[in-house]
Amino acid sequence: MKDVSRPTDSSQTPSIRTFELKEECGINNLPNQIMAKAISDGFVFNILCVGETACGKSSLLDSLFNTRLDSTPSTHENTRVYLRKNTYDLFEREIRLKLTVVETAGFGDQINKDDSFKIIGDFIDEQFQIYLDEELKIKRNLSNYHDTRIHVCLYFINPTGHSLKALDLVTMKHLDNKVNIIPIIAKSDTISKNELQRFKQNILNELNLAGVKIYRFPTDDETLAEDNLKANNLLPLAVVGSNETVKVGNQYVRARQYPWGIVQVENENHCDFKKLRESLIEKNMLDLIETTHSKHYEIFRRNRLTELGLNDNIDGKQLSISDTLDMKRNELRQEFEKREQQLKEAFIQKVKDKEIELKDAEKQINEQLTNIKKQYKDQKDRCDEKWRILEQEINLFEQRKRANVGTIKKGTKKK
Repeated sequence: MKDVSRPTDSSQTPSIRTFELKEECGINNLPNQIMAKAISDGFVFNILCVGETACGKSSLLDSLFNTRLDSTPSTHENTRVYLRKNTYDLFEREIRLKLTVVETAGFGDQINKDDSFKIIGDFIDEQFQIYLDEELKIKRNLSNYHDTRIHVCLYFINPTGHSLKALDLVTMKHLDNKVNIIPIIAKSDTISKNELQRFKQNILNELNLAGVKIYRFPTDDETLAEDNLKANNLLPLAVVGSNETVKVGNQYVRARQYPWGIVQVENENHCDFKKLRESLIEKNMLDLIETTHSKHYEIFRRNRLTELGLNDNIDGKQLSISDTLDMKRNELRQEFEKREQQLKEAFIQKVKDKEIELKDAEKQINEQLTNIKKQYKDQKDRCDEKWRILEQEINLFEQRKRANVGTIKKGTKKK
């Protein structure tokens, strides 16, 4: 065993001693263990297909995975954009892939297209939020969790031969920081090769001008650098999909047959489909998954936690998540106490205002009662005076009456 010391920055970390083992102890079997676990657990890959109705999304997916996936044709009568989600278990030799395909239905069919791209963006954010909720649980189960985050967006561009539609630019700009976007020209066999090259260049110019960031196949791995560089130079990839097989020579191949000839799906002279499948599935699927987790999900996670008031860097001081939670808890407690005091003061003030209001009302009622009593007394005095006068008049009348009766009796006796 040879002891080799590596120079390190002693101000940051202590020196690390390195040993080169002369005899094997089993460390070299770690890759085999990882491979065995990966084969046992299987893989998850989620694809989002965005494109207008009848642009060949389902046919291309069938061609990509050499199978017939269940799909229902969409019509142009949808009043809004819908997302159709299907999950499949695919097996190739010993490898199991849980494939989830999300397709747009009704995209671009409405007169008012303002909400078309928002529905797609909200769906991607919803998958991120579901994963974040699972990640933040006290009792997590990420090992058995079915990850639904979108790993790649195949954006289907109609082969107009001129330029991108405004909806395409707005949608890709809205999604470029949420998902890995690979733009592809659908049904590329409907335009000539010269038109196709000009169309590709126009698309790239418009994407660069609009600041849209599309996914580029990584070139840092020497074993894949050359092939991925060629694939990047072909972007946007011009593809053709087909569910039909046509006999060409002595073999049957996926192709589209026209009166003027046959377009072979996997012929690189006819379209870029083979390069798409190699780059997407055979060589860079893991990079798409890792980029989704390390880049797009991290952006969403950071923004979401920041919205919740969590921050690990305050005034240049690095804080752990527990310190941040404690600080946030104290802030919320102080805010709660402050709010509670404000509510108490507001309640006391309302009680005082109500007491003043009731006292004023009581005063008004007492004044009104006093006025009523005074009016009653005045009216009673007037009535008593009138009654006294009336009694005097009655007595006077009775006296006169008796006097008159006596006079009449005296006169009668004299006669």
